[in-house]
Amino acid sequence: MRFRAAVLRGYTDPFTVEDVALRSGPAAGELLVEIKGSGMCRTDLAVRRSAGRSPLPAILGHEGAGVVVATGGGPEDAIGTGDHVVLSFDSCGHCPTCRAAAPAYCDSFADLNLFGGRKEDTPRLTDAAGGALAPRWFGQSSFARYALVAARTAVRVDPALPLALLGPLGCGFLTGAGAVLNTFRAGPGDPLVVLGAGAVGLAAVMAATATGAHAVAVDRHPERLALAERFGATPLPATAAGLPERIRRLTDGGARYALDTTADPALINDALHALRPTGTLGLVARLPGTLPLAPGTLDRGRTVRHICEGDAVPALLIPRLTALWQAGRFPFDQLIRTYPLDAVNEAERDSDAGRVVKPVLLPDT
Repeated sequence: MRFRAAVLRGYTDPFTVEDVALRSGPAAGELLVEIKGSGMCRTDLAVRRSAGRSPLPAILGHEGAGVVVATGGGPEDAIGTGDHVVLSFDSCGHCPTCRAAAPAYCDSFADLNLFGGRKEDTPRLTDAAGGALAPRWFGQSSFARYALVAARTAVRVDPALPLALLGPLGCGFLTGAGAVLNTFRAGPGDPLVVLGAGAVGLAAVMAATATGAHAVAVDRHPERLALAERFGATPLPATAAGLPERIRRLTDGGARYALDTTADPALINDALHALRPTGTLGLVARLPGTLPLAPGTLDRGRTVRHICEGDAVPALLIPRLTALWQAGRFPFDQLIRTYPLDAVNEAERDSDAGRVVKPVLLPDT
């Protein structure tokens, strides 16, 4: 079958929207999904800085949502034709961490999602001239009208939900909210600082507000701080002098939890200094280099850890987030601006310039 997709052919090239071909339909354990919306995540754009490790040409996109149009059957065939689904990251399902309900730490996570995909993917997707495209990105390649996915990446959702807007629940919003709900298990009154009020950080703020935690949002941009304040956080400019002391005052002695989405070493050190004893700092952004830690930052039982995909089991967290949205307590839709697929390069420019928090591509417009 042939359909339209946004293809990235070179690491410095713009996307090209073109016809592509899928040589075969879903095999056992796979689904063919008609994509209704796909969020653009910073991880998609990081392919440009992957030093050639992420293969091109490729169809990117890993925050897809859509309608199942065909299934391959098999043991994971609980999802059927016509079901509405949100797509999330891929995992093997049988390594020790997958069996321990920690699929984000799958032994094969990097291979399946970033650097090569499943072995059976390679010859199945081509451009109109028959040239091979890279295996599906993050198990999806959802910057396209259709995506062939592993059934284990799909989460069924209520058809009454705004399907075209749900895709970011599979990664960006899942990561921020999951850090608060799963990793920190923040509860009423817990003091929490969020560094960076982008899509991940604002999702963390919303989740903190939903649980009754007290969030302080740190960012350099006044408009992002205004958004964080709207969603229940106390805003604090990243440029403020004496940032750790200000955070400690705002959190009655120090934050219990801190979430960094910036990968800024200076802010990370400030956050560690602002933690109370035994406090935890979670890192979600990939650090571009080494992370020097100032003396005393890890004193008194403070810890630092990396958080991947919000420590989420998507089939559990995505329904929780949609239920919070339906209750008016997780208004993620207020962060989204939609673009037709043909405007993929405009969406990337707007994202890079900070003009939009979360772009979502609509392949059928």
